[in-house]
Amino acid sequence: MTTPRISFEFFPPQTLDASFKLWETVQMLAPLQPEFVSVTYGAGGTTRKLTHDAVTTIGRNTGLRVAAHLTCVDATRAETLEIAQAYAANGITDIVALRGDAPKGATRFTPHPEGFADSVELIEALAATGQFTLRVGAYPEPHPDAADTLQDVRWLKRKIDAGASAALTQFFFEPETFLRFRDLCAKEGITAPIIPGILPIENFAGVRKFAARCGAQVPQWLDDAFAVAKRDGREDLLSVALCTELCDALISEGVEDLHFYTLNRPHLTRDVCHALGLAPEVALEKVA
Repeated sequence: MTTPRISFEFFPPQTLDASFKLWETVQMLAPLQPEFVSVTYGAGGTTRKLTHDAVTTIGRNTGLRVAAHLTCVDATRAETLEIAQAYAANGITDIVALRGDAPKGATRFTPHPEGFADSVELIEALAATGQFTLRVGAYPEPHPDAADTLQDVRWLKRKIDAGASAALTQFFFEPETFLRFRDLCAKEGITAPIIPGILPIENFAGVRKFAARCGAQVPQWLDDAFAVAKRDGREDLLSVALCTELCDALISEGVEDLHFYTLNRPHLTRDVCHALGLAPEVALEKVA
């Protein structure tokens, strides 16, 4: 089996306890030598400052390549570009550029009157600076705001043409979901890397709710498998086995990069990476 390149997604801590969990996650996963790590933005831009602090601190203290999530939500164009420039001033030149989810309580995304209307406008503006490596989101199953997957793929093509160099997909549960999407992207002329997003399942009930919000289909066999595993107290064992099997199937189909959604809970991601043949390097020394 070919050893894949990997990357990890973290989210910014909002409490002291969450800060310790983030650093435990970074310390445990950094020795696996990811290509980069990313830090998310809360829904509605709610963690803007926390994201900035986490990104700059991880970059400064670990030497990891850090990508900051940046969205269009509740900010003017000037404010959004100011945030990007603050990252650049701190040596952070990787950005995951996203439209962003609607603020809490809103049913759909509404652009700020002086803000970017959508992700394509944001990407064009960031690309025009010539300072950033830009990655974007992709949806192997229809985004809740999209009519179908073809519309998603054509929108992704616009984002790539606007200046993005790669796409990170929403998580999914069966390899065919990604492979069909990859084929459709190729058919529509997308040549940039499409990197599958992988979610090791720590809490199946929570993942089910998350999947319902973002349009990811949960197959019946997965429901059945976790019902049995919960009864037997073997949920983590099942999660690692299924996630490793999913990654192995993707790698056998030519996938070279995997992006793990860690949810700041590193143990399952670490175990899957070990199962895929990724050995840790020297432990970090500078993580506080």
